[in-house]
Amino acid sequence: MTMQNTAPISIARQGAESVFATNKVIRNTYMLLSMTLLFAAATAAASVAMKLPHPGLIITLVGYFGLLFATAKLRNSGWGIVSVFALTGFMGYTLGPIVSHYLGLPNGGQTVMMAMAGTAAIFLGLSGYALTTRKDFSFMGGFLMVGILLAFLAGLAAIFFEIPALSLTVSAAFVLLMSGLILYETSNIIHGGETNYVMATVTLFVTIFNLFTSLLQLLGFMNSSD
Repeated sequence: MTMQNTAPISIARQGAESVFATNKVIRNTYMLLSMTLLFAAATAAASVAMKLPHPGLIITLVGYFGLLFATAKLRNSGWGIVSVFALTGFMGYTLGPIVSHYLGLPNGGQTVMMAMAGTAAIFLGLSGYALTTRKDFSFMGGFLMVGILLAFLAGLAAIFFEIPALSLTVSAAFVLLMSGLILYETSNIIHGGETNYVMATVTLFVTIFNLFTSLLQLLGFMNSSD
């Protein structure tokens, strides 16, 4: 067989291997994401049941970024899985007091359920759209990075200077930014930009977490205004 005859076969084989690798990353990502969401929900429920206090902004940020750094360092080893559960479990614990606060408000249970339903609908709808259409949303990367950084800094300013209007604006911005990040990260996995399912899971989990808390704040404000 000549070189010209074997070239198409080699290209086809490489293409098939690439598709198989991508499908494996997608499968592992959504499997791990499902487990971490259940684990975080369990730690949040335990936090609510035991009425644990919120650890505070500094401990939350140190714990989050510390565990995020550890996960990134360990992403290619089995300890990366342990680190993912430590990170998502910690985030679930910090979520518990927030949920407790809203449950204590009038129509609080309805507010929490609406935020959960909205988060699920947005995530499933946008990720399903990206998976089925296989569109490339990599062009959104720079915009999302700048937008998230600015929204994060504005959120800190709203906390320190106690500006409710700015806090609501940040929450609305995060809903839009996290929606864009779902499209971007799902597309990134599909097109081979993200090949590590541990980091893909962390990105999508943090996206869902921020989307839920942002919707919770917006819906809580609207219910309190009724």
